Amino acid sequence: MVDGPETVTPTAPASAPAVVLARPREEGNVGAVARAMANMGLADLRLVEPAPRLGDTARAFAMHAHDLLDGATRHADLASALADREVVVGTASLRERAWPQPVLAPRELPGWLAREAPGARVALLFGSEVSGLDSDELARSTVLVSIPAAPAQPTLNLAQAVLILAYELYLARGAPGALGSEPVVRAHVRQLERLFADLEALLAEVGFARDTTFRRVALDLRQLLGRAQPSEREAVILSGILRRTRHALARAGLVAPRRARPR
Repeated sequence: MVDGPETVTPTAPASAPAVVLARPREEGNVGAVARAMANMGLADLRLVEPAPRLGDTARAFAMHAHDLLDGATRHADLASALADREVVVGTASLRERAWPQPVLAPRELPGWLAREAPGARVALLFGSEVSGLDSDELARSTVLVSIPAAPAQPTLNLAQAVLILAYELYLARGAPGALGSEPVVRAHVRQLERLFADLEALLAEVGFARDTTFRRVALDLRQLLGRAQPSEREAVILSGILRRTRHALARAGLVAPRRARPR
């Protein structure tokens, strides 16, 4: 693999979790984990011994996350790797096993952390590629996450598992570049009522309300608007479309000009 130009991984926010790899075996997997972490804005990588030497193979898999590999810390045991963490998220398949800790799907993790441990320093704990986390390591976990997969191939690659959890937490942090990272302000009821009234009036003026079925159609459109839950910006865009459409029809003499409505 030919590596591209070296880049600097952005500094992760203070609230971002640490990724702890317990007894990883393959340096290529550690490199791929570093790349996944960099993709999702994480920078704190911790390796629990025994862990492989990180050489050319790890750097090849890390691509542009070499600085993250260089900054990875090594720990003699799991206790030292987790010493400054307040919440430990253990990961395991957990097939046909009962555990005292809460067991979540990856998508449920951000909400659980927000409710149960707001502001806590978090570690995402992953086990060896061969055996995963052992019973003692799982027992140190505050909460467990199980990633669903097809029964025929239920085990994920280490970097894949890291990427899935890191992705869900990245979205929840509202990090730059994340879909939905900007806060969405929903259109208020008065704004939606005005939008619907404009739509209903325009449909009537262009002859859409030509029979008794229009009442039902209007009800369907109102329900559609309610289900869509548009943001304020989206409602403004739709209102602008209706307004300009009516102005164009008025200029063509197809509908009567309307006086400006007070805002």
